Amino acid sequence: MGMTMSQKILADKAGLERVSPGELVYAGVDLVLGNDITTPVAIREYKNAGCGEVFDRDKIAIVLDHFTPNKDIKAAELCVSCRDFASAKGITHFYDVGSMGIEHALLPEQGLVAAGELVVGADSHTCTYGALGAFSTGFGSTDMAAAMATGKCWFKVPAALRFELTGAPKKWVSGKDVILHIIGRIGVDGALYRSMEFTGDGIQHLSMDDRFTIANMAIEAGAKNGIFPVDGRTRAYLKGRVSRPYKEYQADPDAAYEKTYTIDLSALEPTVAFPHLPENAHPVSEAQGIRIDQVIIGSCTNGRISDLAAAAEVLHGRHVAKGVRAIVIPATQQIYLEAMKAGYLETFIQAGCAVSTPTCGPCLGGHMGIMAAGERTVATTNRNFVGRMGHVQSEVYLASPAVAAASAVRGSICAPDTLE
Repeated sequence: MGMTMSQKILADKAGLERVSPGELVYAGVDLVLGNDITTPVAIREYKNAGCGEVFDRDKIAIVLDHFTPNKDIKAAELCVSCRDFASAKGITHFYDVGSMGIEHALLPEQGLVAAGELVVGADSHTCTYGALGAFSTGFGSTDMAAAMATGKCWFKVPAALRFELTGAPKKWVSGKDVILHIIGRIGVDGALYRSMEFTGDGIQHLSMDDRFTIANMAIEAGAKNGIFPVDGRTRAYLKGRVSRPYKEYQADPDAAYEKTYTIDLSALEPTVAFPHLPENAHPVSEAQGIRIDQVIIGSCTNGRISDLAAAAEVLHGRHVAKGVRAIVIPATQQIYLEAMKAGYLETFIQAGCAVSTPTCGPCLGGHMGIMAAGERTVATTNRNFVGRMGHVQSEVYLASPAVAAASAVRGSICAPDTLE
């Protein structure tokens, strides 16, 4: 029996000819990631274990993105801890205010991830990098400490599910709609500790940003990772960003999958996930008219330049409805600059939006968009759990940037093509 893409990467990194689902392997990693919430805990455990120098200062990335710029004294202290450690250990890839971005948009942009690499991060959405044909997955802060010291981690080899994507999506249907549809179909535990492997001729119609979004939310179906095959679009993205050699993996023709799902992209509509789970997905037509108080456009899921372009297209010449707060958060400084040069920021400001420096802020209920009891937000983020973005009696509806922007204009959830 052959191996899947994920299994091949794990086998290679563990120095084995082959691996099987359920097998435990000890594999070398290509990059270890932490942020301003998870890294301080890892630093404490690193010191408690008596660890000295890190295994490779060029293969660790620390990104201050969740509560930055510092929202309070505790956040400031967490960031000081990260700064001191990064300085003491000579961490090459340390990103602070002014240079940082939301980690899962920043690392690919900066060329820190390439196809075929094994990336681990103390953040659940580290699975984003599967869009580049890498095996990437989240883990805990204690694991991060061990990985920084040794450059290795234990993995249980995941079984796999195959998602065969066919057809081309219609206007206003994006990667966010694809993954919300999939999670709605299989549930938040439908891929529990499995690898979600995407195949099919429909992939050619998905931009890299679409793929990042889909891989980013693999964890919302319980998956260990999500992964896309490497194609011309992947290589074009890596060109100019990654100068080191990388390896492309392909699943064997006889690779074993527990189940195959076929998704016709041409049949999908813009999709909205109702509170309080990403699996509570509905066509936007079923959400039409639900009154909202706030819109958040950004996050590691949908804060990239194509996301801002879609929102700007909807908002151009229009204005946010009275009583609605619309907050736009470019995912990195580079994206912020590109959006400024393209005129998107002017469009947002003229439409009555607030534009923020890069931050995860509102996605995790940290800052920059917290809700009170009874309020509703349409967000391009990845989770809509109870109390995720503020009060436990507030509600989060997940949607694409286009749907979020249209809803901001209408003052209630709606599809972009229903605006006058």
